[in-house]
Formats: sequence, C-alpha cells, structure tokens
Amino acid sequence: MYDHILIRYGELALKGKNQKTFLNQLVKNIKELIKSETGEEPLIETEQGRIFLKLNGQSPEKYYEPLKKAFGVLSFSPVRKTELDMEAMQKTALEEMLALDKKPATFRVTVRRPNKRFPVKSPQAQKNIGAFLLRNYSGLKVDLHSPDVEVFVEIRYDAAYVYTRKINGPGGLPLGTGGKAMLLLSGGLDSPVAGWLTMKRGVVIEAVHFYSYPYTSERAKEKVLDLARVLAQFAGEIKVHIVPFTRIQESISEKCYDSLWITLMRRFMFRIAERIAEKRNALALVTGENIGQVASQTIESIYAINRVIHTPVLRPLITMDKEEIMNIARNINTYDISIRPYEDCCTVFLPKEPKTKPKLEACEKAEELLRVEELVQDAVQNTEVITIKGKAEDQFGYF
Repeated sequence: MYDHILIRYGELALKGKNQKTFLNQLVKNIKELIKSETGEEPLIETEQGRIFLKLNGQSPEKYYEPLKKAFGVLSFSPVRKTELDMEAMQKTALEEMLALDKKPATFRVTVRRPNKRFPVKSPQAQKNIGAFLLRNYSGLKVDLHSPDVEVFVEIRYDAAYVYTRKINGPGGLPLGTGGKAMLLLSGGLDSPVAGWLTMKRGVVIEAVHFYSYPYTSERAKEKVLDLARVLAQFAGEIKVHIVPFTRIQESISEKCYDSLWITLMRRFMFRIAERIAEKRNALALVTGENIGQVASQTIESIYAINRVIHTPVLRPLITMDKEEIMNIARNINTYDISIRPYEDCCTVFLPKEPKTKPKLEACEKAEELLRVEELVQDAVQNTEVITIKGKAEDQFGYF
C-alpha cells in the first residue's frame, strides 16, 4: 500500500533566500486545488527539496489530477515508506514490483541518498536491492540502459521511500508568485495558450474579451467562457471582463479606410485593456500574438498598436510555430473549444486587404475622425465581469 505521494519541484530550488516564499505558495496552491476537487484538507509536509502528501489509507489516484494542475510541480510519485534498514528496503522494493500491473522482463535499481549518514552508499545499495529482486522475482533480468521498469529508492533522514512511477506535473513557478496580468482572450487557439504559459510563470491572470453583439453570437461568448473555465482549473477561478465593442467597430468601419480597421481595433483593445488592468491592479497585458501569423502581428503592426499604451505587454507565443501552439492547446484541453465555428469580433470586421505594415502616422490621423476617449470610457464603464470557476472533471496530460 502506498503511504505518501512524493512531490518534486524544479527551479524553486534555485530561488535562494526567497525559496521559502515560493515553497509556501506552492504548498498553499496544492492544498487549495486538492480541496477544490476532492473536498478534503490534505496533510502536506516539506523536507529538503521534496514535498510529501500523506495518503492516510486513501488511493493516490484521486490526487493525480489536482497535482497535474499545480504550477511549480515538476513531477510526483506514489511511494511506499519504509525503515532506514537495508532488509526493509529490499522487501519494500519487492512489494512494489509485485504490485505492478504488467510483469516486467527487465529492471534496474536507482538509489538516491540525501541522508549521507546512512552507512551504505548508493552504488552498494543498488547492488544489494537488485540482487534481492533477482533472487525473489522469477524471470527478471538487469538492463541498465532501457529497462521495462526502474525501481527508485530515496534514502532520506526519517525513512526510505520506494517507487517505480513518475508522473509529470506542469512545471514552472507557483501561481501567485509573479504578480498579476490582464489576458486579451479571444475565441481562437492562441490567447488561451498564452494565458496558460503566463500562469506557468507564476502570474495570476484576469481576462478581457471584446464582444460585438449582434455581429457575434451568444455561442461565441460562451465559447470564450468555456476557454476561461479550462484556465480556471489551474487557478481556482478567473474573472472575465466582457467589453462591449460593437459601437467602436461600427465607428471605425464608418469613418476609416478598411485597410486600417484591424490595426485601429487593436489599438482600442489595448487602450481599454490597460484601463481595466489599472482598475484591477494588473501590471501587464498578455496577448497571443505571434510574429507574422496575421496582418496585425507583423513588427510594424505591433509597433503601431503598442504606441497607445504604457503598460508592458507579455507575448509568450511570439516566436512559436503554429504546430507548437496547437500541441499545447491539445495538451491543456483548449483546442477542441477553440476550433468551434463561432466567429469573434475580429473575424466579423475583417477587411479584404488589411495593412501588414501600417504607418503610425496614418493610424493617428485616422483616429482624429473618431471620438477615441469617449468610446474608450463608454466601453470600460459598460464592461460586464463574470467570475469563472474551474470544473474538476477534465483530464490533463503533460509533455
């Protein structure tokens, strides 16, 4: 029977004097995710580079999904705890082998010994445990390079822990250690992935969505809320600011050259998102922009759009190939939602020949025909805020 889940973290170990702050946040996040999905208050302990979740007779599988959503978790393993005694470790390793779903033909033993006071060094411990398994498990051979199963033994200060399985977590930094940012969330593939990658660096996000009723349907809005719901599974909840954008788009289409429509719309979006970010104490914007993917994502377009705000803009996808983005979307379960055939505000007002290299001066001159400040204020004041809770039933896999 498994006693604990051993949880590993990666770059937190490099945080020096700040490591305790990051570790406390990670433990807090793990507890909240587990309580959200199971209704239980988990018992968690930390010890020199590891976190231990005590199972108290519970099946470890019930904790796998919450741990897969906890940014900062590198990997985890269900483990058998045993005494600091070589004979006890050998017997526990055999128990672990006998409990495997499929009988292996080959194996290796890997011993890690943080407890340097334990009298048997790692190479000798590996030989002792391996020899015991060969004697007591029929048909087994040693393969040090590509074994069917690897038996891991960690010899720590209070006990030894034996396991054969490592399950990947999302990695990154604990959510809540990197400040707050405002995600411009459309219904496409890119922006939800950008939001997930930003959260992976410890940044809490809220979302801004630009909604153009009646040109876009209620289903298009629900699609975006479903994307936010997936992201909220990693954060507990996410606030989505639904901005009425119809009046702005109609004004632009009535008074400005259609080749500049997309650039001008994006300039308005950035202004509005910055205002909302200021109200919500968010210090950056996040977009799914990717160099050269569409007309508004050339260097020239990005330059012309960015000039209307002072807030930093994070662009996690800026150099990625589309295939890379799609793979992440599939992995985090946003892909199938993003490809639903409901148009967002940008696709509805798409010109035939958008400018790929818009001039800043041309954008500023076009905006002289518009009541920019009035339109921005009206949109911000009439923004609807929806708090999205994460659903617990979706499954996650990692790379």
